[in-house]
Amino acid sequence: MAENIENNGCSQRDSAEHEGYAKARRSFNLIWKERGSAQPKLLEAILHKDNFNRAYKRVKANKGAPGIDGMTIEEALPYLQEHQQELTNRIYRGKYTPSPVRRVEIPKPDGGVRKLGIPTVIDRTLQQAITQQLVPIYEPLFTDGSYGYRPNRDAKGAILKIKEYAEQGYTYAVVLDLSKYFDTINHEILINLLRKNVKDERVVQLIKRYLKSGVMENGVVIETEEGSPQGGNLSPLLANIYLNEFDREFLKRGVPCIRYADDIVLLAKSRKASERLLESSTRYLEEKLKLTVNREKSRTVSVFAIRNFKFLGFALGRNRSGIYVRVHAKSWEKFKSKLKELSSRKRCQSIKPSLERIKVYARGWLNYYGIASMKSNMNDINGWLYHRIRMCVWKQWKCVRTRYRNLRVMGVPQDLGWKTANSRRGYWFTTHTVVMNMAMTKERLINSGFYDLATAYQSVHVNY
Repeated sequence: MAENIENNGCSQRDSAEHEGYAKARRSFNLIWKERGSAQPKLLEAILHKDNFNRAYKRVKANKGAPGIDGMTIEEALPYLQEHQQELTNRIYRGKYTPSPVRRVEIPKPDGGVRKLGIPTVIDRTLQQAITQQLVPIYEPLFTDGSYGYRPNRDAKGAILKIKEYAEQGYTYAVVLDLSKYFDTINHEILINLLRKNVKDERVVQLIKRYLKSGVMENGVVIETEEGSPQGGNLSPLLANIYLNEFDREFLKRGVPCIRYADDIVLLAKSRKASERLLESSTRYLEEKLKLTVNREKSRTVSVFAIRNFKFLGFALGRNRSGIYVRVHAKSWEKFKSKLKELSSRKRCQSIKPSLERIKVYARGWLNYYGIASMKSNMNDINGWLYHRIRMCVWKQWKCVRTRYRNLRVMGVPQDLGWKTANSRRGYWFTTHTVVMNMAMTKERLINSGFYDLATAYQSVHVNY
């Protein structure tokens, strides 16, 4: 199983995730064809050395902290190579017991915490191996409105789909908020759903043992009677399998349903229709799937509501040219707040590392939000950031002689340079003066490593 893990350089990630899934699907269909109409034995496919090797590579690429056993990803490799036969035999005999997950709390933007469960590296690898064989089975069964944790689908596709429906007249949204979704998945319902398409009962029982493996919190193991803790490689797929019932039910009713993991939006053409949808969808989620809908946060709203409609950080706008995707106000506030932190005078003791940190953060943000129309806003925030960086540079120069010398090097006339260097004005005021604009031009700052947001946005946005 693990005999050739990393023998040829495990550090290289598979060239494309969807290619791996396609390979798994082709091999799966080949085995199926060879064995006739019966579904092949999934457990053998899961534990096949090629599949397990790919799983370990994926776990290593994702990095991550150790589980309750303290074993790191690097330490897991020799363990797997030495104990592969023993581990395989225990799994085949149904005697393998997954370790409890380690509870970790991550702060949420709204002030709460998100509880993650970190499995051991061995369990993460096995979960990934299971996932790689189940994804090709379930991908054809998921609806087109499901975008989370799926190959070649993302948040940008989800908001574009909502925009497409809005252009067809679906301008009212039912925004559903599930309370602690991953922690409240009903095990009995999930296992029954798995049995519909997973015909190898050994795999079903292995997944069940993962669901029941427990959580270690403050040194105490707590039994898990419900839920599939976030943090495991298998959890996202199980979460999609569970809510796929909801997706298919409302697709059958002719209701546009867009879902990214547990973020759900149903669309309607009138407020009354959306109110009826809110009631019927809440009833289905609570009665059929035994989930809890947060009624305070779940609501009906126009998709053009400036502050009240928010989906995955995006919103929709409307003007004479039509409907467009925009960045929600709260997402803008967080972006500017982070840039302010990264460009603070305390953080800018050394300019080049600060510019690199800003570049890394801003590039990631633009790769996600670049689909949105925000040219004017981006120009504004770009100009604001230029002045922030100038302020940091001005503070770095500190004494009058250093300021004067640097201004002269940058081409500022002697009298203006001396006057500016001796100025008692504040940092922010000084960066807006004609002299500073003359000295610290955009071109000069860009050559020093400044990441021009406006230019970067244009290059990203042109692809949409």
